Amino acid sequence: MPEIQLGTHTLKSHGLKVANVHKYDWMILLVLGAIDITLNVIEPFHRFLNQDMMTDLKYPFQLDTVPMWCVPIYAVFLPVGIFFAFYFVRKDIYDLHHAMLGLAYSILITLVITDSIKDAVGRPRPDFFYRCFPDGQGAYDAYYGDVLCTGDKDDIREGYKSFPSGHSSVSFAGLGFLAWYLAGKIKAFDRRGHASKLCIVIFPLLCAALVAVSRVDDYWHHWADVFTGSLIGIVTASVCYLQSFPFPNQENGWAPHVYFRVMAAQLSDASATRLKNLNTRRPDVEAPVDFSPPA
Repeated sequence: MPEIQLGTHTLKSHGLKVANVHKYDWMILLVLGAIDITLNVIEPFHRFLNQDMMTDLKYPFQLDTVPMWCVPIYAVFLPVGIFFAFYFVRKDIYDLHHAMLGLAYSILITLVITDSIKDAVGRPRPDFFYRCFPDGQGAYDAYYGDVLCTGDKDDIREGYKSFPSGHSSVSFAGLGFLAWYLAGKIKAFDRRGHASKLCIVIFPLLCAALVAVSRVDDYWHHWADVFTGSLIGIVTASVCYLQSFPFPNQENGWAPHVYFRVMAAQLSDASATRLKNLNTRRPDVEAPVDFSPPA
């Protein structure tokens, strides 16, 4: 299918129109954001832990290799920067808008799913003992044997949020979406055998995987937390990408669905205009002549 002339659908010319069409989609994002904020405010489920169960939770409590403030940088701002780079080349507001909208949904849906499960499950982190007892001296309830934590309340609260891993899920939600996007833009699966393109597609996934592994190395998560979080992120990213874009291995996999709908509408309007012009007759040439005798 032929491409739309570059520069005909820009942020300035069609930005407000596209945003207005999808205003309810952006409003739902605000609702998802409010839900996730609420999930981070409420207290997670405190799972029962006795002295014997704490044996496997005595890993060192240390700073994480990838702090939380870094996650939005590589999972949100980096993909958005790449989206804008393609926009400056193609000047296609539809591609930019749907990429940003899809990424936002991928991140927020992943956060809501992840934080909901975290609060409901309340699984303790591998370093929970030293979160609960910073001095290393355990204290337990005399009747049930449950832990009586003496540590910082915020550290204890975070200690009950091991499953699933938020770093892993958000990393794959953002970088997984970026991998899909790059696969379509560079036509990595165009059946021409250019395997080097796969390196560009796989690199974001590798970065997300390394972040996930670091959560286990830092003793902030069990391996099952990381695996589940990664699965949530990549599945959500895939669904959100394919909501607006074709599969990258398709012939038109380099642009969003709406691009081709706009193209079809333009071709249809152009054909209708040409047909109308052909059917328009000049009055001075084609007007019928009256041969009836005068009255």
